[in-house]
Parts: sequence; C-alpha cells; structure tokens
Amino acid sequence: MISLISPSEVKNPTSIGIGSFDGLHAGHRKLIESVVKENNYTPTIASFWPHPREILYKETRLRLDLPEEKLPILEELGIEQLVLIPFDHKLSKLSAKNFIKEILVNQLQAKSISVGANFRFGYKRSGDVNTIKLITKDMNIKLKIISILEDNEGRISSSRVRDLLQKSDLKNAFRILNRPYSFTGKVVKGKGIGKSLGFPTANLEIDGRKFLPGEGVYAAWTTINSSPNKIPSVMNLGSQPTIDPLLPSAVEVHLIDKDIDLYGMNLSVVPFRKLRSQIKFQNINQLSNQIKEDREKALKILKDLNK
Repeated sequence: MISLISPSEVKNPTSIGIGSFDGLHAGHRKLIESVVKENNYTPTIASFWPHPREILYKETRLRLDLPEEKLPILEELGIEQLVLIPFDHKLSKLSAKNFIKEILVNQLQAKSISVGANFRFGYKRSGDVNTIKLITKDMNIKLKIISILEDNEGRISSSRVRDLLQKSDLKNAFRILNRPYSFTGKVVKGKGIGKSLGFPTANLEIDGRKFLPGEGVYAAWTTINSSPNKIPSVMNLGSQPTIDPLLPSAVEVHLIDKDIDLYGMNLSVVPFRKLRSQIKFQNINQLSNQIKEDREKALKILKDLNK
C-alpha cells in the first residue's frame, strides 16, 4: 500500500513530482504519468503541509482532498509514496537553490523531477522551472516540465473545481476530477428532529480543513465504514432555517429505505445532484412534505443512473 511519510522516511532514489496536487484533477494526472514513467526510481509525490499561505498569511486553505484521501487515488495511478514536507517559517526562508540541494537532492534523492510549467518555490517564490534547470544541469537529474492543461473552458485547476463545487455544478466538477467528489465524516449525536419527522438523519462531523459543495439539498450516494455498497441518500448541507435559524451549518444524511444505528460510524458521501436550495417553511408539516418529495426525487435520479 502507498504510504504517507515525512522526507526523513523516504524510500529513495526517487522519481518525484512536486506541487499541491489538490483534487488530483486531469492536469495533475498528466504530471503523475511522467513521474511513473521513470520506473528505475521510486515514484513519489511531494507536497507542502500545511499550505504555505496558511503559515505566511494566516489564510484558511480548505482542501479538495486531505492527504489521507489522496493515498488510494495515487496508488491507482502508480505512485508509491506521498511525502509531506513540513512547511514553517524556517523553510519559507530557504532559498530556491538551497531547497533544491537540501530537500530534493539530499533528502529525497531525486533522479527525475516533474513540475508544472508555473511551479514556483523558495524564499518569496523566487524559484521557477528555469532555476531547477540551472541548478540540476550538472547533477545527472532529469527535469520534466509539464505544460498547463486546458479544455474548452480554459485552464484546468483546483480553483476551478472549487468554483464548480461552490456553484453545485457537480457534473463538470466530476468531469475535471475524472472521478466523483466525496467527503467522509463520523456520525455524531444530533437532536433527533429528522427521526421525529419519520426521516432519520445521520449528523456528520467533517474535518474542518475539507472543502464542501455549496449549501443545499442533494441526491447522494453513501457508503458505511468503507463498504463497497452504495446507499441512495438525501443530503442536507447548511443551516436549518425552519427548525432553528441560529444553528450552525451542518451536514445531515438520510439513507433511503435504511433504518440503521449509525452512531460512531464513518460515512463517505458522494453528492450527485443538487435538488434544491434551502427554504424556510411556515411549519413542520410543510418541511416534512418537502423532505418526502426530496427523498422520492433523489431515489428516482439515483435509480435512473444505475439503469
């Protein structure tokens, strides 16, 4: 199985790709192909953690994929190890030249380096692909510069995927990612309101660093504790304006035609299609009728998908 390691634990020498690889979209996969082709070395992906902007500018950087979520995808693509380079203020002051020599050459023992054409690194982002080319030219290290991938809509990027998900355009997000977008959460105790309405819901505790789609009600597939069995579901993402407008935003999942005690279990959710935006209803009966309608609509969408 692919491992998640620090630079000191790396299996070397390496064929390495460097970048954030957030989302592992089509552009990332093109770069990964070039890493895997160098089969005399351990195919490796290296990323900074936390994101440099979190340390330098105190920005919150929500991730399309957390490191652990990347592992099975990278393994399918032929990568054997994911190296997380701890980013701190000390590393941020390392010159581009010293980053190449100390991290890439000495620690990771890179024999082949693959980077995107727009890759920047080192103190104040002073290094680029030309810097790597210049410093490694006499080191017997192969450098592969991967051009930016575009489609009819423009550049393929993690930012574009986030924008699509925020707009609940799951179809195009899936197309760019070349896979369904998903997230995982642990079932925690809720107020039991859904159950009292006849539609029990699982309240999910999601890692705060995970990017989620725009608020609304979705038809979704759910799996329990990594089971391969997909359960048709209705997911509500956001506040509860009818129940209590002051409650914080939450993720709730109703498994259609399943009555299971899910407390403490981990659920993986693939939102498939947005059914509607959130609405404040006049009373609980209106809310209950709408949930019933949401459930029937979701079931039809997901069943039609499997035909």
